[in-house]
Amino acid sequence: MKVLIVLTSHDRLGKTGEMTGFWAEEFATPYYVLKDAGAEVALASPKGGHAPIDPKSQQSNAQTPATVRLFDDEDAMAQVATTLKLSEVNAEDFDAVYYPGGHGPVWDLAEDERSIDLIENFWRQGKPVAAVCHGPAALVNAKTRDGDPIVKGRRVTCLTNSEEKAAGLDHVVPFLVEDKLKECGAKFERAADSEACVVVDGQLITGQNPASSRKLAAELKKKLTA
Repeated sequence: MKVLIVLTSHDRLGKTGEMTGFWAEEFATPYYVLKDAGAEVALASPKGGHAPIDPKSQQSNAQTPATVRLFDDEDAMAQVATTLKLSEVNAEDFDAVYYPGGHGPVWDLAEDERSIDLIENFWRQGKPVAAVCHGPAALVNAKTRDGDPIVKGRRVTCLTNSEEKAAGLDHVVPFLVEDKLKECGAKFERAADSEACVVVDGQLITGQNPASSRKLAAELKKKLTA
């Protein structure tokens, strides 16, 4: 098993003056579920090199056993600091792709042509495409061979509008991921705010929020080991 995890390179939270990046829990839990199952995990980002971790996901109230393990894991942190450039990776070399959230993806991965091309290639090869929280922002411009959004007519979830509003960031992000997925014709599903929700529709696996990362990881592992 070889899995590509795509991380954001974007570290600025709009015009707030605050920093962002990827959310540690949404990366760490799937990373270790896959690694512990024997998968080879590669990390890539639009710019390559250091992928920024959202500082809020490093605070004590955001820690989980997986993040504690991550921050103590020199090899994993070295991978985060030396990600491959998206231009250096090919879908043919991997069995699945996964996009963690954090606010960064709504700024860079949603529009990154190389990321979009990668998703489309994974999709055409029938390989699992997974994303959680803001990670599904990376899906909104990916198309099928027929030119339709890959999420059109498919069941999906992501960080909800109400969760974004509860964080006070609905007027900071360039778009609300829930709205954008619906505009693409997706069949949106959700749980209550902050509750775990994972939706599987064929090769597409999406999760609502950080609480969903472990279940998403289990579903991705199931796809890869079936």
